[in-house]
Amino acid sequence: MAQGDEHALGTLFDRWATLVNSVAVRIVQDPDEAEEIVEDTFWQAWRQADRYEGERGTVAAWLGTIARSRALDRLRAHRRSREEPWAQPPAEHPTTSSPEPIAHTSDPARDAEHADQRERVARALDALSAEQRETILLAYFGGLSQSEIAERCGLPLGTVKTRTRLAMEKLRGLLATLDEGVRR
Repeated sequence: MAQGDEHALGTLFDRWATLVNSVAVRIVQDPDEAEEIVEDTFWQAWRQADRYEGERGTVAAWLGTIARSRALDRLRAHRRSREEPWAQPPAEHPTTSSPEPIAHTSDPARDAEHADQRERVARALDALSAEQRETILLAYFGGLSQSEIAERCGLPLGTVKTRTRLAMEKLRGLLATLDEGVRR
């Protein structure tokens, strides 16, 4: 993809669109908005493919982070537009140099794999302490910043940062087998 191979983008989309969509829906709570976030996520991945560093994390984590950022950007833009009537929606990305949209087709084997992945992630989240789980859910699925979590929970910011770091380390270990299965 970093070399401009549109087929690679199609393969990436086919493999990860369901995951990206589930992250987006979980945050914005709107399937139509989520579809746009999926498009934005893969558009950004296409433009920044050369920035991906495998040693820093998996493709799933990279795309999930992009999707989360795009979803939070949309939530903040909606909040801003309600608070500031003059606020403009974010500019759309140009379509002149982008590859054609890729149609998402249902694949029962892939759907089953994604259901298995969701179950593993849910079990990993359940393995966290209640405090760590709450912090992760508020951050990644509730769209709150660490400062907002600290304020909402009445905690020092350092405590929220520590809980997030420890939870992410634990999730990384618990989900390592999931990542190994995906690479095969």
